[in-house]
Amino acid sequence: MSKKFFQHTSLWLSLGTVLVIGLWPIVTHNALNRETAFTVLSAVALASSLNILLGYTGYVSFGHVVFFGFGGYVGFYTINVLGWNIWMAMLAGGIAAALLAYLLGVAILRLRGAYFALATIGINEAVRAFINNFAPFGGPTGMTLNFKVYKAYGGAMHALQLVFYIMVGLTLIVTILSYWVRTSKFGLGLLAIREDEDAAEVMGVITPSAKNWAFVLSAIIPGMVGAIFFFKNGTIEPGLAFPLRTSIEMIVMIMLGGQGTVLGPILGAAGYQAMRDYLLVSPLFKNLQLAISGILLLLIVLFIPRGLVGWLRQRYPKVRRWLI
Repeated sequence: MSKKFFQHTSLWLSLGTVLVIGLWPIVTHNALNRETAFTVLSAVALASSLNILLGYTGYVSFGHVVFFGFGGYVGFYTINVLGWNIWMAMLAGGIAAALLAYLLGVAILRLRGAYFALATIGINEAVRAFINNFAPFGGPTGMTLNFKVYKAYGGAMHALQLVFYIMVGLTLIVTILSYWVRTSKFGLGLLAIREDEDAAEVMGVITPSAKNWAFVLSAIIPGMVGAIFFFKNGTIEPGLAFPLRTSIEMIVMIMLGGQGTVLGPILGAAGYQAMRDYLLVSPLFKNLQLAISGILLLLIVLFIPRGLVGWLRQRYPKVRRWLI
């Protein structure tokens, strides 16, 4: 069978995993399962988007949540103040995050390694401080959505169902985007940068442009997810929009599933969220969630640095063609 057949099969496997998560609450007719699935799909979308940068170029960002928060604020503002609908607000959040990523990328993607990682932490804190003092966005108290907004969607319950279906669609889109990047000529250039950036330049890859576009692509979906999440939440404030732990959790999800693969972030996000849900209700571990995440990341780096998908590819050579 052709190589393309196996590549397409890996795409269907990834999309099928997302659809199983999305169909679970629909089949069970359970509102609690819908909320759980929404959380898992949000994590999958965020992890898969960061994987475009971290997994394909090797640039570790500890501030990727800045796009989630900034897109969330822009989307929330357009709904709450300008009266836009959720579709336009979601688009505005994604575009705002992409523009921010482009501007930041020009400035910080010249850095490498630990210097880039530290710069992303600083940017997240800087943007949070700016939003905290930006009066149109509510300053430190943030903004609260007028409950009447949900009437346009048939009430709050119908709005919750709508945002769930939107999240399913967004997660499918980011999965296809990740696959396209992974298998395209553009993606090959990113993988070359990950292996050896200087050698990639010698081979003809325009590394500044490639890295910046990867940064932009990785920011669009988090901005849209942020707009949806805070519309559903009904309130937004700096502490909720820019938590550093969310960026750390995204990295853990990618490393757990397998960085630089399409299926890896999906499995990693689903597995991590299952563990997180258990920790949150455990009397013994509920206050140690972030510490356990750090320990988990250390164990992954030490024992399975390629993550679950990488381990499967290495342990079972026959499945390599199915898992990319």
